[in-house]
Amino acid sequence: MSNRRLVHCLVFALAALCGAGSVAASDQAPAVMVDEFSYLDTSGEPADQTAAHQRRLQTFVTALKRDVAADARLRLVSPSCAPACPGDASPDDRLRMAAAAGAGIVITGGVQKLSTLVQWARAAAIDVASHRVLFDKVFTFRGDSDEAWERAELFVSRQVRDALAPEPIRLVLLPFELDDTSAGAALGETETDRKSLQAATDAVRQLLQQSARYRLVDNVGERSPEQPMRTCEDCEARAARALGAQQSLFGIVRRIGRTEYIIGFRVRQADTGALIAAGDSGLRLGANESWSRGAVRLVRERLLESGGAER
Repeated sequence: MSNRRLVHCLVFALAALCGAGSVAASDQAPAVMVDEFSYLDTSGEPADQTAAHQRRLQTFVTALKRDVAADARLRLVSPSCAPACPGDASPDDRLRMAAAAGAGIVITGGVQKLSTLVQWARAAAIDVASHRVLFDKVFTFRGDSDEAWERAELFVSRQVRDALAPEPIRLVLLPFELDDTSAGAALGETETDRKSLQAATDAVRQLLQQSARYRLVDNVGERSPEQPMRTCEDCEARAARALGAQQSLFGIVRRIGRTEYIIGFRVRQADTGALIAAGDSGLRLGANESWSRGAVRLVRERLLESGGAER
């Protein structure tokens, strides 16, 4: 079998109709199934090394699964037939197994031994729903020992995982502020108001910390009612830049009456100050204690689940 033909055979069965693409941003860690890899020896060496190659290939795939499972940016899933899935399953059946397991992505590929010291490893990642090729690359590694295979797996694994799960966006969460337009606004913020705003900020922070999309940058500053962020033209972006963040998220509670309020948020790009995502809850009824629940629901639905912010 020619090298060119092998390149096709390793992934063509699963991706014949696919074009190269990129992974869409998602708040949830992508569910990934690692398919079995194939092996082909075209080195022409007289010794039968089938048993050793199959053992090393199994170790390679097991290590790849372990790496995916340990990567917080990804979520490893396995088909219900594992570990005894039929090796001769058709490409369509393999994709159906992946879909049934809840996988959004299948990692597949193979290894070819070209000569005594040179081997190829090819890895590809296929989007289960669209059949698009998300990643497809051939790697060359030298040696045919356990150590050589281990080094190859570490390198291939890192390349594939980084391609499927880009680094999270560095985000600074700015403290929520109160914009009081109620009849009692002249009384100013109460201690209860301040505690409720802090609770809303903390609740959103906890939500964002669980997101694979963002990495929160510590904000050591405190709320400054004398200089509210909401009235400053570029304070959000400047604060984000000062902290080394790529984006900022700022929340506002607009109080209409003692039990009527609207929660809003906006996300800005640090380098340009451009508004890239925003949302509000509409008019809500409830005491201060409900602000944190409303803030979490709003950010989850309008930012995380909708994919509203872009890198």
